Amino acid sequence: MATKSIPYQSFCWVIGTTSFRTAKLNLKIEEQLLLLEEFYKTVSNKSAWNWNNTLQEEYYDFMKERGFLYGDAGRKDKDAREKTSGLVDIGLITPDRLITDAGKELLNIAREGTFDTNNFFNLDSDSFVYLKQLLKTTINVNNNIVRPFLVTLKSLLELDFLTYDEFTYFIPLINDRESAEEIIESIRLYRQEKITLEDVIYERLIVMENYQEALSEFIDHPVDEELICLIGMNRKSRNYDKPYYRLYENIKKIFLDSGDDYEALLNSAKSINQKPGTLWRSLLFRTTNISVIRKNGKSSISPECPFLNCSSEKELKEIFFKYLHVFKAMATLSDYFDLNRRYFNITDTLIFEDQLIKLDMLPKYFFKEIMDDLYVEAFTRCDTLTQSIPLTEISSAFDVDINKIYQVLSADLGIAIKSSEQAATYVNDERYRRFSALIDKKFNDSVLIELLNCFEKRDDKRIEELVTDEAAIPTIFEYVLGIIWYKVSERKGNILDFMKLSLEANLLPKTHAAGGYADIIYEYEACTSYPKHSLLLEATLADGTNQRRMEMEPVSRHLGDYRIRFNNPFDYSLFVSTYLDKNVVSDFRYRKIIPYTRDEEAITGMKIISMDTDSLKKIIENKINYSYLYEVFDKYHEMDLDPLQTLNWHEDLLREATGEYKA
Repeated sequence: MATKSIPYQSFCWVIGTTSFRTAKLNLKIEEQLLLLEEFYKTVSNKSAWNWNNTLQEEYYDFMKERGFLYGDAGRKDKDAREKTSGLVDIGLITPDRLITDAGKELLNIAREGTFDTNNFFNLDSDSFVYLKQLLKTTINVNNNIVRPFLVTLKSLLELDFLTYDEFTYFIPLINDRESAEEIIESIRLYRQEKITLEDVIYERLIVMENYQEALSEFIDHPVDEELICLIGMNRKSRNYDKPYYRLYENIKKIFLDSGDDYEALLNSAKSINQKPGTLWRSLLFRTTNISVIRKNGKSSISPECPFLNCSSEKELKEIFFKYLHVFKAMATLSDYFDLNRRYFNITDTLIFEDQLIKLDMLPKYFFKEIMDDLYVEAFTRCDTLTQSIPLTEISSAFDVDINKIYQVLSADLGIAIKSSEQAATYVNDERYRRFSALIDKKFNDSVLIELLNCFEKRDDKRIEELVTDEAAIPTIFEYVLGIIWYKVSERKGNILDFMKLSLEANLLPKTHAAGGYADIIYEYEACTSYPKHSLLLEATLADGTNQRRMEMEPVSRHLGDYRIRFNNPFDYSLFVSTYLDKNVVSDFRYRKIIPYTRDEEAITGMKIISMDTDSLKKIIENKINYSYLYEVFDKYHEMDLDPLQTLNWHEDLLREATGEYKA
């Protein structure tokens, strides 16, 4: 047939680029903004700033010098573009990579490390910026404008929740009001098993002109390799579709020409790479075990195989065309899931948990109240994407009487909520309940001990599997220590208040570019075992010389500043690490007599206890509680100082604290 071309056209939306997949997305965004700001200052002629290949290569080298990336990219300019393109999508930088007003708002938060909540949603200030930006973010899908976050909110409110599969394969297909209605209805039917996932995807594809043209060409012409490559509409190169010709030929031989070479059919399906190949093999066969297929022949074909009842080549072609493109689309959509999830996740309004996606409580009630008005803008371009503006300037729908939302919230929950303070209290109580349930489900004692072992070995991959890949390993160490100490303290107090960490909506940790005050500040009310006091838990994974340089001064300073501020002589610090340097142990011991001064104020008698993770594991195993530990810590702190006995003193302290013996 004559050489022809049928163009590929986008059929779904994605935020960011699959060329730059990143965990810890909020941290990477903050770091990129800080890097771009610093890089801009190094450019001599700022008035002639031009984001061309030369400048892109320079920025790549700059990122590498600052430790943001490693290795050597084949094309530095392309790598620099990819690593910043997501920030363009959500309006934090311009296409020329200059920081926008919205980007500056986030940059100031990241630089100062001030993440305080000051909005109706009870979100950290950085998450609130992300929410505003995602509400404005628009994507062009084959000349249709859609705001992905808005249509996702609409779908969640209509359907109450989305499964991961529904979010992956259905929601990104929404690109106009009509398709939104159809997709939401299709999800309802899908849940009732009245429609298949493949049918829904194909219905969205076949309404597009290029797919209609490709199907027509396929039906009207004899099949050869060139035709298969034409109708495949591969985005990169039509040559990638050559293996489908062999697959088609084998399908035709088996299901239309009564052939019996099932091994050849399997091999042709295996020649299709990655997810589409897996889907084809599952469509055709009960099993991919070659021995079983050789033995069972025809009975190894899946009873649900759609080619079984083909009576003509036209019918076979139609089925082949459908699954050729549906499986390609599923691979693309599956590829996009992680990006979309990570970008939506940084708003902290959605909970991704147990393969389900739900709106967090306050966002759910708020958006439910305004969605009819807000949805009008779901398929319009937002002209304020790069601006730092309040919600009411993003859309007039946000100019809502909050009391209406509180009334609905009160009626549904059966409690009186009349102010933002009462709402925040309820939300925090609910988060505390969810966090306690999360600990029971995800962090039993054996998991906590495994995690401590992983921290000691620095098995980072396993740590991320057990907790999250959205936080740096040191942050996860602090988070795990907080959970351990909450259980050691017999779950007294609100650990979510005590942990000075940023948590996602699913209550797992995330990392910011700026550090905090002290890692965890646990507050204890007076009881028969101890007076009212605060415990500053300081965690580090640093070792050796690093530990001496990084921890001796900050730990003492944190406690000294805290003691001066709150004037309670019973406040003290517990320093926990996977490894304890002898000099660090000695230094902290002698803080008992070393004065600490700040400005005109001074204190003496700081109490800093050092403990390694090996001791922490024994405390978990022996179910030691905090009342006992406080008495041990206090007993050893009050002992006389003896320079020659410091190490023995510390070893005895740990033995008694871990329950190895009770003096």
